[in-house]
Amino acid sequence: MSQAGTENDVLLERHGSIAVIRLNRSERLNAFTDEIGERLIALFDETDADDDVRAVVLTGTGRAFCAGADLAAGAETFVLGDDPGSGTTPPDLGGRVTLRIYRSLKPVIAAINGPAAGVGVTMTLPADIRIASETAKFGFVFTRRGLVPEACSTWFLPRLVGISTAVEWTVGGRMVPVAEAAERGLVREVVPAERIQERALEIARELVSGTAPVSVALTRRLMWRMLGAPDPEIAHRAESIGIHVRGVSGDVREGVESFLEKRAPAFPDRISDGLPDLFG
Repeated sequence: MSQAGTENDVLLERHGSIAVIRLNRSERLNAFTDEIGERLIALFDETDADDDVRAVVLTGTGRAFCAGADLAAGAETFVLGDDPGSGTTPPDLGGRVTLRIYRSLKPVIAAINGPAAGVGVTMTLPADIRIASETAKFGFVFTRRGLVPEACSTWFLPRLVGISTAVEWTVGGRMVPVAEAAERGLVREVVPAERIQERALEIARELVSGTAPVSVALTRRLMWRMLGAPDPEIAHRAESIGIHVRGVSGDVREGVESFLEKRAPAFPDRISDGLPDLFG
Protein backbone atom coordinates (compact mmCIF):
# COMPACT_ATOMS: atom_id res chain seq x y z
CA MET A 1 0.00 0.00 0.00
CA SER A 2 3.04 2.25 0.27
CA GLN A 3 2.82 5.65 -1.40
CA ALA A 4 5.13 8.63 -1.20
CA GLY A 5 4.05 11.06 1.50
CA THR A 6 5.20 13.73 3.88
CA GLU A 7 4.56 14.72 7.46
CA ASN A 8 2.15 17.32 6.09
CA ASP A 9 -0.20 14.48 5.10
CA VAL A 10 -1.21 14.31 8.79
CA LEU A 11 -1.10 17.46 10.89
CA LEU A 12 -1.08 17.95 14.66
CA GLU A 13 -2.79 21.13 15.84
CA ARG A 14 -3.33 22.40 19.36
CA HIS A 15 -6.48 24.09 20.65
CA GLY A 16 -5.62 24.67 24.29
CA SER A 17 -5.63 21.29 26.00
CA ILE A 18 -7.19 19.56 22.97
CA ALA A 19 -5.01 18.10 20.20
CA VAL A 20 -6.46 17.87 16.69
CA ILE A 21 -4.96 15.20 14.44
CA ARG A 22 -5.93 16.05 10.88
CA LEU A 23 -5.65 13.92 7.74
CA ASN A 24 -4.39 16.40 5.18
CA ARG A 25 -4.37 14.94 1.65
CA SER A 26 -7.50 16.68 0.47
CA GLU A 27 -6.44 16.41 -3.19
CA ARG A 28 -6.64 12.59 -2.74
CA LEU A 29 -9.68 12.66 -0.42
CA ASN A 30 -7.24 11.90 2.43
CA ALA A 31 -6.64 8.42 1.04
CA PHE A 32 -4.67 6.20 3.43
CA THR A 33 -1.02 5.31 2.78
CA ASP A 34 1.63 3.47 4.77
CA GLU A 35 3.17 6.81 5.63
CA ILE A 36 -0.13 8.15 6.95
CA GLY A 37 -0.59 5.04 9.08
CA GLU A 38 2.87 5.31 10.63
CA ARG A 39 2.39 9.04 11.17
CA LEU A 40 -0.92 8.48 12.98
CA ILE A 41 0.72 5.96 15.30
CA ALA A 42 3.56 8.38 16.03
CA LEU A 43 1.19 11.27 16.74
CA PHE A 44 -0.85 9.23 19.21
CA ASP A 45 2.44 8.36 20.92
CA GLU A 46 3.12 12.09 21.07
CA THR A 47 -0.27 13.07 22.50
CA ASP A 48 -0.08 10.32 25.12
CA ALA A 49 3.33 11.56 26.26
CA ASP A 50 2.20 15.18 26.58
CA ASP A 51 0.50 15.87 29.93
CA ASP A 52 -0.84 19.14 28.56
CA VAL A 53 -2.99 17.25 26.05
CA ARG A 54 -6.25 16.17 27.66
CA ALA A 55 -8.17 14.85 24.64
CA VAL A 56 -7.69 14.18 20.93
CA VAL A 57 -9.93 15.04 17.97
CA LEU A 58 -9.35 13.04 14.77
CA THR A 59 -10.65 14.68 11.60
CA GLY A 60 -9.89 15.38 7.95
CA THR A 61 -9.23 18.30 5.64
CA GLY A 62 -11.53 19.07 2.74
CA ARG A 63 -14.75 17.36 1.69
CA ALA A 64 -13.81 13.79 2.73
CA PHE A 65 -12.68 12.25 5.99
CA CYS A 66 -10.79 9.40 4.31
CA ALA A 67 -11.61 7.61 1.05
CA GLY A 68 -9.89 4.42 2.23
CA ALA A 69 -6.65 2.96 0.93
CA ASP A 70 -4.89 4.90 -1.80
CA LEU A 71 -5.36 2.70 -4.87
CA ALA A 72 -2.70 4.42 -7.00
CA ALA A 73 -0.74 1.14 -7.11
CA GLY A 74 -3.66 -0.57 -8.79
CA ALA A 75 -4.05 -4.31 -8.35
CA GLU A 76 -0.81 -4.42 -6.32
CA THR A 77 -2.20 -2.10 -3.62
CA PHE A 78 -2.85 -4.84 -1.09
CA VAL A 79 0.16 -7.04 -1.86
CA LEU A 80 2.18 -6.94 1.36
CA GLY A 81 5.35 -8.56 0.10
CA ASP A 82 5.34 -12.03 1.63
CA ASP A 83 3.82 -15.04 -0.09
CA PRO A 84 0.66 -15.99 1.88
CA GLY A 85 1.88 -19.60 1.71
CA SER A 86 5.15 -18.75 3.45
CA GLY A 87 3.66 -18.92 6.93
CA THR A 88 4.62 -15.30 7.66
CA THR A 89 1.72 -12.89 8.06
CA PRO A 90 2.60 -9.20 8.26
CA PRO A 91 0.40 -7.18 10.63
CA ASP A 92 -2.33 -5.15 8.99
CA LEU A 93 -1.30 -1.48 9.23
CA GLY A 94 -4.91 -0.36 9.63
CA GLY A 95 -5.13 -2.71 12.59
CA ARG A 96 -1.98 -1.24 14.09
CA VAL A 97 -3.49 2.25 13.81
CA THR A 98 -6.77 1.09 15.32
CA LEU A 99 -5.04 -0.60 18.23
CA ARG A 100 -2.95 2.50 18.87
CA ILE A 101 -6.09 4.62 19.07
CA TYR A 102 -7.70 1.97 21.29
CA ARG A 103 -4.71 2.21 23.64
CA SER A 104 -4.83 6.02 23.81
CA LEU A 105 -4.55 7.42 27.31
CA LYS A 106 -6.64 10.42 26.31
CA PRO A 107 -10.28 10.41 25.15
CA VAL A 108 -10.64 10.37 21.36
CA ILE A 109 -13.41 12.08 19.38
CA ALA A 110 -13.68 11.30 15.67
CA ALA A 111 -15.07 14.29 13.78
CA ILE A 112 -15.99 12.67 10.47
CA ASN A 113 -16.18 15.64 8.16
CA GLY A 114 -17.22 13.78 5.00
CA PRO A 115 -17.29 10.36 3.33
CA ALA A 116 -15.33 7.59 5.05
CA ALA A 117 -14.68 4.23 3.41
CA GLY A 118 -12.56 1.16 4.09
CA VAL A 119 -9.82 1.95 6.57
CA GLY A 120 -11.21 5.49 6.58
CA VAL A 121 -14.17 4.29 8.60
CA THR A 122 -12.65 1.34 10.46
CA MET A 123 -9.94 3.54 12.00
CA THR A 124 -12.69 5.59 13.69
CA LEU A 125 -14.25 2.63 15.51
CA PRO A 126 -12.01 2.79 18.62
CA ALA A 127 -12.82 6.48 19.08
CA ASP A 128 -14.85 7.06 22.23
CA ILE A 129 -17.29 9.34 20.42
CA ARG A 130 -17.96 9.71 16.70
CA ILE A 131 -19.79 12.68 15.26
CA ALA A 132 -20.39 13.21 11.56
CA SER A 133 -21.18 16.03 9.20
CA GLU A 134 -24.35 16.04 7.14
CA THR A 135 -22.20 15.23 4.09
CA ALA A 136 -20.73 12.04 5.58
CA LYS A 137 -21.43 8.52 4.40
CA PHE A 138 -19.76 5.27 5.33
CA GLY A 139 -18.55 2.32 3.31
CA PHE A 140 -17.37 -1.02 4.68
CA VAL A 141 -16.56 -1.91 1.09
CA PHE A 142 -14.11 -4.78 1.55
CA THR A 143 -16.14 -7.54 -0.13
CA ARG A 144 -16.53 -5.26 -3.16
CA ARG A 145 -12.73 -5.19 -3.49
CA GLY A 146 -12.26 -8.91 -2.89
CA LEU A 147 -10.99 -8.33 0.64
CA VAL A 148 -12.24 -8.98 4.16
CA PRO A 149 -12.78 -6.36 6.90
CA GLU A 150 -9.60 -5.12 8.58
CA ALA A 151 -8.38 -2.78 11.31
CA CYS A 152 -9.98 -4.92 14.03
CA SER A 153 -13.41 -3.94 12.70
CA THR A 154 -14.84 -7.43 13.18
CA TRP A 155 -14.31 -6.87 16.93
CA PHE A 156 -15.35 -3.23 17.19
CA LEU A 157 -18.24 -2.91 14.75
CA PRO A 158 -20.61 -5.55 16.18
CA ARG A 159 -20.10 -4.07 19.64
CA LEU A 160 -21.07 -0.63 18.36
CA VAL A 161 -24.02 -1.40 16.09
CA GLY A 162 -24.96 -5.04 16.82
CA ILE A 163 -24.14 -8.18 14.88
CA SER A 164 -27.03 -7.93 12.41
CA THR A 165 -26.14 -4.43 11.25
CA ALA A 166 -22.41 -5.24 11.24
CA VAL A 167 -22.97 -8.24 8.95
CA GLU A 168 -25.34 -6.27 6.72
CA TRP A 169 -22.91 -3.41 6.25
CA THR A 170 -19.76 -5.51 5.78
CA VAL A 171 -21.13 -8.34 3.66
CA GLY A 172 -23.16 -6.08 1.38
CA GLY A 173 -20.53 -3.35 1.27
CA ARG A 174 -22.96 -0.60 0.30
CA MET A 175 -22.46 3.04 1.22
CA VAL A 176 -24.36 3.83 4.41
CA PRO A 177 -26.08 7.24 4.59
CA VAL A 178 -25.27 9.37 7.61
CA ALA A 179 -28.85 9.25 8.90
CA GLU A 180 -28.76 5.45 8.98
CA ALA A 181 -25.35 5.49 10.66
CA ALA A 182 -26.76 7.72 13.40
CA GLU A 183 -29.93 5.66 13.79
CA ARG A 184 -27.95 2.46 14.27
CA GLY A 185 -25.40 3.93 16.65
CA LEU A 186 -22.25 4.29 14.55
CA VAL A 187 -22.23 8.05 15.12
CA ARG A 188 -23.56 9.96 18.12
CA GLU A 189 -24.79 13.05 16.33
CA VAL A 190 -24.91 14.71 12.94
CA VAL A 191 -23.95 18.36 12.58
CA PRO A 192 -23.57 20.83 9.69
CA ALA A 193 -20.27 20.40 7.88
CA GLU A 194 -19.04 23.84 8.85
CA ARG A 195 -19.51 23.04 12.56
CA ILE A 196 -17.90 19.60 12.72
CA GLN A 197 -14.59 20.62 14.30
CA GLU A 198 -16.16 23.22 16.57
CA ARG A 199 -18.63 20.64 17.90
CA ALA A 200 -15.88 18.04 18.40
CA LEU A 201 -13.85 20.55 20.42
CA GLU A 202 -16.92 21.35 22.54
CA ILE A 203 -17.40 17.66 23.31
CA ALA A 204 -13.70 17.19 24.10
CA ARG A 205 -13.72 20.10 26.53
CA GLU A 206 -16.84 18.75 28.23
CA LEU A 207 -15.04 15.44 28.79
CA VAL A 208 -11.95 16.91 30.40
CA SER A 209 -13.23 19.98 32.24
CA GLY A 210 -12.84 19.44 35.98
CA THR A 211 -11.74 15.81 35.61
CA ALA A 212 -8.52 14.14 36.77
CA PRO A 213 -6.34 13.04 33.80
CA VAL A 214 -5.22 9.79 35.45
CA SER A 215 -8.80 8.91 36.37
CA VAL A 216 -9.92 9.67 32.82
CA ALA A 217 -7.24 7.38 31.37
CA LEU A 218 -8.11 4.55 33.76
CA THR A 219 -11.85 4.93 33.21
CA ARG A 220 -11.43 4.80 29.43
CA ARG A 221 -9.25 1.70 29.78
CA LEU A 222 -11.77 0.00 32.07
CA MET A 223 -14.69 0.68 29.76
CA TRP A 224 -13.01 -0.70 26.65
CA ARG A 225 -11.43 -3.69 28.38
CA MET A 226 -14.67 -4.73 30.01
CA LEU A 227 -16.38 -5.06 26.62
CA GLY A 228 -14.60 -8.39 26.34
CA ALA A 229 -14.99 -9.53 29.96
CA PRO A 230 -16.96 -12.78 30.34
CA ASP A 231 -18.79 -11.70 33.48
CA PRO A 232 -19.12 -8.73 35.89
CA GLU A 233 -16.78 -10.35 38.41
CA ILE A 234 -13.87 -9.26 36.18
CA ALA A 235 -15.09 -5.67 36.30
CA HIS A 236 -15.59 -5.88 40.06
CA ARG A 237 -12.00 -7.00 40.59
CA ALA A 238 -10.49 -4.33 38.31
CA GLU A 239 -12.65 -1.56 39.78
CA SER A 240 -11.77 -2.64 43.31
CA ILE A 241 -8.07 -2.33 42.51
CA GLY A 242 -8.73 1.09 40.99
CA ILE A 243 -10.65 2.36 44.01
CA HIS A 244 -7.96 1.00 46.34
CA VAL A 245 -4.96 2.56 44.61
CA ARG A 246 -6.63 5.82 43.66
CA GLY A 247 -8.23 6.25 47.08
CA VAL A 248 -4.89 7.24 48.60
CA SER A 249 -3.80 9.45 45.70
CA GLY A 250 -3.24 13.18 45.71
CA ASP A 251 -5.96 13.45 43.08
CA VAL A 252 -8.61 12.07 45.39
CA ARG A 253 -7.53 14.35 48.21
CA GLU A 254 -7.74 17.33 45.86
CA GLY A 255 -11.03 16.17 44.37
CA VAL A 256 -12.70 15.92 47.77
CA GLU A 257 -11.19 19.11 49.19
CA SER A 258 -12.04 21.19 46.11
CA PHE A 259 -15.62 19.92 46.24
CA LEU A 260 -15.98 20.80 49.91
CA GLU A 261 -14.37 24.19 49.35
CA LYS A 262 -16.54 24.86 46.27
CA ARG A 263 -13.61 25.62 43.97
CA ALA A 264 -12.20 24.20 40.74
CA PRO A 265 -9.86 21.25 41.33
CA ALA A 266 -6.15 21.30 40.47
CA PHE A 267 -5.34 17.61 40.22
CA PRO A 268 -1.63 16.91 40.88
CA ASP A 269 -1.16 13.42 39.39
CA ARG A 270 0.20 13.10 35.87
CA ILE A 271 -0.24 10.35 33.30
CA SER A 272 3.46 10.56 32.46
CA ASP A 273 4.28 9.36 35.98
CA GLY A 274 2.65 6.03 35.11
CA LEU A 275 -0.69 4.31 35.58
CA PRO A 276 -1.51 1.53 38.01
CA ASP A 277 -2.21 -1.92 36.59
CA LEU A 278 -5.87 -2.71 37.24
CA PHE A 279 -5.84 -6.04 35.44
CA GLY A 280 -2.95 -7.92 37.01
